Amino acid sequence: MAVQMKERLRDLYRGQIVPTMMREFGYSNPMQVPRLEKIVVNVGLGEAISNGRAIEAATRDIATITGQRPVVTRARKSIAAFKLREGMPIGIMVTLRGEKMNAFMDRLVNAALPRVRDFAGVSPKSFDGRGNYTLGVREQMIFPEIEYDKIDKIRGMQITIGTNARTDEEARRLLQLYGMPFRAS
Repeated sequence: MAVQMKERLRDLYRGQIVPTMMREFGYSNPMQVPRLEKIVVNVGLGEAISNGRAIEAATRDIATITGQRPVVTRARKSIAAFKLREGMPIGIMVTLRGEKMNAFMDRLVNAALPRVRDFAGVSPKSFDGRGNYTLGVREQMIFPEIEYDKIDKIRGMQITIGTNARTDEEARRLLQLYGMPFRAS
């Protein structure tokens, strides 16, 4: 199944996305067409200060969703008001590239986002000026791999899609061609 998915996404990129973007943006070489470079999934766990098991549960959920074990992020400095000390675990993140990135992008666009209740599309304004897009997800249960009975708490996550596009307009069109459902602005 993974081989078919890999071939399908590669065929989509080469067969439809590259010719469309070359025509629309006037590229002279197919290598000028922007492409996905990485996807970073980040979960902030402020609750980990008081609940030590939160890191383990979130790690299990993100590993199930992405197919890759996440890295624990730690506090860089102490903040007394939050009872936070330097070096304490406060979140997890995973960086996806290559086949795992393509598989995650496919599942995000075609399986997870359509499962969001009252979904009207994602914001077309969440670009950073350098062709990268960040999307917030309120609950991990939108991914079909997560079993409702096995989660301990609903957690949100930030998903950053990194492209090598020079402008936000190029990146927006690339993601549209991949099937990202942008809201009409």
